[in-house]
Amino acid sequence: MWCCKNMIIFFLPFLMFLLLNSSLISQAASPNYYKFVIKEAWYTRLCYSKKILTVNGQFPGPTMYAYKGQTIVVEVHNQANDNITLHWHGVKQPRNPWSDGPVYITQCPIQPGKMFRQEIILSDEEGTLWWHAHNSWLRATVYGAMIIYPKPGTNYPFPRPYKEHVIILGEWWKEDIKDVLQYVLESGGQPSLSSAYLINGQPGDFYECSENATYELNVKRGKTYMLRIINAALDEIFYYAIANHSLTVVGTDASYTKPLTREIISITPGQTYDVLFHPNLTPGYYYMAANAYVNGTLVKSLNASATAVVKYNETSSSKPSNPPFPRFPLDNDTSTDFNFSRSLRSLASKEHPIDVPKKVGSRLFTTVSMNSFPCDTNATCEGPNGTRLAASMSNISFIDPSIDILEAYYYNIKGVYGKNFPKFVPYVFDFTAENQPSYLFTPKKGTEVRMYKYGTSVEMVLQGTSLLSSIDHPMHLHGYSFYVVGIGRGNFDKNKDPKNYNLVDPPIRNTVNVPNNGWVTIRFKTDNPGVWFVHCHVEAHVTWGMNTVFIVKDGNKSEEKMLPPPPDMPPC
Repeated sequence: MWCCKNMIIFFLPFLMFLLLNSSLISQAASPNYYKFVIKEAWYTRLCYSKKILTVNGQFPGPTMYAYKGQTIVVEVHNQANDNITLHWHGVKQPRNPWSDGPVYITQCPIQPGKMFRQEIILSDEEGTLWWHAHNSWLRATVYGAMIIYPKPGTNYPFPRPYKEHVIILGEWWKEDIKDVLQYVLESGGQPSLSSAYLINGQPGDFYECSENATYELNVKRGKTYMLRIINAALDEIFYYAIANHSLTVVGTDASYTKPLTREIISITPGQTYDVLFHPNLTPGYYYMAANAYVNGTLVKSLNASATAVVKYNETSSSKPSNPPFPRFPLDNDTSTDFNFSRSLRSLASKEHPIDVPKKVGSRLFTTVSMNSFPCDTNATCEGPNGTRLAASMSNISFIDPSIDILEAYYYNIKGVYGKNFPKFVPYVFDFTAENQPSYLFTPKKGTEVRMYKYGTSVEMVLQGTSLLSSIDHPMHLHGYSFYVVGIGRGNFDKNKDPKNYNLVDPPIRNTVNVPNNGWVTIRFKTDNPGVWFVHCHVEAHVTWGMNTVFIVKDGNKSEEKMLPPPPDMPPC
């Protein structure tokens, strides 16, 4: 009786929240347990239909709900014909890399007909995260939102919104995504351009046969809504806006920020934003839209936007043929993205404090570059000048092993990886010069990791280069959130740039965009033992090798040691 009473008390705030937010009721499940069934289902929202890989037959997949600090158990049943892994993007998984998900980094894939019971351990995350497949580009359709509410008895650091809505931005290919990947692997060239951009799985009004495939957000004038925005696209950075309305960012990557009001938000693959939206204009219809932001010769985009419709409930008229549309910058306007990113600040309040490492124990300077390899003998390659496209960090193009690195580390299996990822780039040159010597284009190949002692304060400078093409790189670190203490254009200057670091209220991220021909500095403390992937969140760049791995050794105390593996780890 005592147990039941306490369970009711614990879940009452969650139930009350659902009652006050009716749009969530149909999606909500137990905040502690989920069953995910990977299977094929039909997608029928455009002129054609085809089978896609889904979770529980849904696209996008189910939204997960939890309180801050809870542990979620997900039974992943693979009923598809493909191997699969799932990653819980932005969840630190303290001491538990076994359930993190990247294929051949922390696990081998879940094979068809098999099941893996994953334990998702939440810690200080609060806000919006997401989950997605982490192998073979399958996250093109296998993804969903993860909402982490404040602990019962605590509140948002802003007035509670009237309602909340998940907004997931994505991409869509008419071809099977496995065929798109196979073409990239065989040709050495770029992936085919996606067929459509999506908002909540729907392309909107500007695509063929899409009149019945537009997401509609109904709002009441004068109310405040929270939009939980996720960029799940494989390749595209998006500008996002609602026509004639302002948006106020209050959270990034499950961490609160000082309110930042803008008409346009820039969001890279992997990033999430919690945004307050206050509809206060003349009742009617207004377009919500996502437009690609592109730069560099190796980046292409559709000449179309994903759209949804914001409809005021008070309007009595039918939808006009041309509702107001957002005024986006040019698709290659880098200043809007750069200025937005560097304007973000952590909330840094008493209830939500930050702890930026002031003293640095280990400094890491790495380049993120586009590269190329010579074409194989008797083959035709479609990269620049007949080469095969590649990518690298510190001039090393990462090669996936056949045994996952976590098990190799834990069981001391030799020969799976090396420990020579450099602290400093092997070649120093004018990283952002307009013209680069061709000998810099070809990187080394390897499976090199960086080892850290427990409790080390790390500063990592990510320097973009102009090799082959000056483009943005959204870099994601598994197992950690980090402080973005600096961002700039051109080459990083170790004597000048650190003087302008923000060590007071830098934003906390798990995915940060390295601007084209620019740099970013992050800081974090290695207080989470395990094997953690570091990679660009543009899927092609991962395939081409813009990755590495951090291995954080156990500390001395029991709570500083990695947990043992679960009994049902998928075999290699």
